[in-house]
Amino acid sequence: MIISSAKPFEEILELLKEEDDIFILGCNACAAKLHVGGEPEVIRMQQRLEEAGKRVVGWVVPSAACSVASFDALVEKSPALKEAKVVLVMACGSGVSTVSRVADLPVYPSNNTDSLGGRSQGEVIPQLCAMCGNCTIYYFGGICPRGQCPKQLINGPCGGSLDGKCEVDQDKDCVWELIYLRLERIGRLDLLEKIWDSDGIPE
Repeated sequence: MIISSAKPFEEILELLKEEDDIFILGCNACAAKLHVGGEPEVIRMQQRLEEAGKRVVGWVVPSAACSVASFDALVEKSPALKEAKVVLVMACGSGVSTVSRVADLPVYPSNNTDSLGGRSQGEVIPQLCAMCGNCTIYYFGGICPRGQCPKQLINGPCGGSLDGKCEVDQDKDCVWELIYLRLERIGRLDLLEKIWDSDGIPE
């Protein structure tokens, strides 16, 4: 799941300051689950833009903004898109990029893309993966230290945690304590003996 958060409405208005005939495109995947791009949020965005004096020509919420097949496929879902001069995408950066590839119109983001996360037992979990392109998560018990440690330490903890909490973000569990406890549970504490270089290659 791509974790994204809504930009302040004032920032969106500033982006659209010179624009009108706006089409809003949501995302029924990650953004909908995070309540930053599903149908209720798209309808509310239309209301807020219109209250601010902007003309919104229509909207659509495809199954996923990052897998839009073509401009024609979007028009088929909402013919109002043909009247648009700009598109406001309520999705992650991947969704904005995908829409930009198929629409010969200015495309603006309404969200910030924060991290790659997940959802478990009804809870949204941010920063599960740093998308580094060299996945070594097995050696850390399935917990990514690059994605979850604010210091991105890959050779053990910094020593600054207190009562199992991160010294950088004291509301957050120290990821290295979580890694240790996980490896202990599965009987693989030996994996902590491996030393990694800065590129994530074992020495």
